[in-house]
Amino acid sequence: MLLGILVGPAGLTARGVLLDMVDALPFVDVDSGLSTRQQAILWNIRMPRVALGAVVGAMLAIAGAAYQGVFRNPLADPYLLGVSSGAGLGATLAIVVGGAAGFAGVPIAAFAGGLLAVAATYVLGRSVGTGRTEVVIILAGVAVAAFANAIQTFFMQLHDDTLRQVYSWMLGRLSTDGWSDVVTILPYVIVSVAVIALHRRTLDVMSVGDVEASSLGIDPARVRLVLVGVATLGTAAVVSASGLIGFVGIVIPHAVRLVVGPGHRLLLPLSLMVGAAFIVLADILARTAMSPAELPIGVVTAAIGAPFFLFVLRRSRGVA
Repeated sequence: MLLGILVGPAGLTARGVLLDMVDALPFVDVDSGLSTRQQAILWNIRMPRVALGAVVGAMLAIAGAAYQGVFRNPLADPYLLGVSSGAGLGATLAIVVGGAAGFAGVPIAAFAGGLLAVAATYVLGRSVGTGRTEVVIILAGVAVAAFANAIQTFFMQLHDDTLRQVYSWMLGRLSTDGWSDVVTILPYVIVSVAVIALHRRTLDVMSVGDVEASSLGIDPARVRLVLVGVATLGTAAVVSASGLIGFVGIVIPHAVRLVVGPGHRLLLPLSLMVGAAFIVLADILARTAMSPAELPIGVVTAAIGAPFFLFVLRRSRGVA
């Protein structure tokens, strides 16, 4: 995070940044040596962007770990049940209906679209009522995502003048508009992370199967509903602010699991921290790779995440 604050066209020193942070503490008065302009860049541009990236990465990573735990599926990620497709549809409708002015309503529309898509997935999956519930819900998510993508494509073709705005949001970006996005999504993320963390032992039990978990006094259906609900809530919140940033929820839990094992007592907090660091570092690459132009952060995470994911699959096959 410190590196993310320091990297940029306006020269900020690590000493000046750290001293200015100390100076912001109550009852502390330290001369950081930063000019007024540098302080404005630090507190109004760099720090909000880095904080937003850390919150987004942390939420996507811990949500991925939770999804993989409740579905016992290493390919599960926060976008599995249609969050991304629903959010993309909501954002597209906000842009094409409202035009340039509609971009202000994109976060709300994306948030609502993501939640509605997952609700539809869960209702559809639960309506079957037989077989392996987690597998049916995943398949329902694929169907809902395909349907949402079809509607989104239809509206994009009808309003091709908004394609640039739609793709700008879909490829992911971190805002530099101050602290508003961070303040807006943080309560949802805190609630989601807290509930997931409280179920860390339950996730370990769920990994052995629904029958075994039930014999130990756990209601798998209830636990799955709670964890899917809170993980989706947090994911929809961060997606509404950052757009679609892929591979974080798959790659980060896998990487952490390779080091510390499958136990959720360590997996969840470490996924949280590594996910935050990963997005901040990806944002640094996005800002500097083609400077002064800026790459969409989703392109960077895909370029890093896809090869790593293939490596994990190959390694898992070798172990099996």
